[in-house]
Amino acid sequence: MKLMSTLIATAVLAGSALYTTPASANDRLAISICEYIAADDKNRLRKTLRSARLKIRDISDAVKCNGNNLVRHAVASNAVDTGEYIIKSLPKSSLEDGADLNWATSNHAGSPLIAAIKDRAGL
Repeated sequence: MKLMSTLIATAVLAGSALYTTPASANDRLAISICEYIAADDKNRLRKTLRSARLKIRDISDAVKCNGNNLVRHAVASNAVDTGEYIIKSLPKSSLEDGADLNWATSNHAGSPLIAAIKDRAGL
């Protein structure tokens, strides 16, 4: 009897340890956005945002790709078309502090997105 209860307890513990929580729709959406930026696929990014009824300016602070915001992820991925789309979609106030520009200049000095950030921010 004791052996049976021990086996049941072990089976329950093993089953609960192997169970993973399914990814939510928001997590899958964020992953898709990051993948489309890394692939420099502006059309699929726009389609995904449109179907989810989202705007770049509304999600720019919430979505992080590899620990970076959307602009930095585009610069790091050398995603020029998608990066320009993101930069043009953001309000100027989010770029005026120069943090993304300084990061891009120090980490990816040859990126063509640096000029787009400067133009949009008015720096």
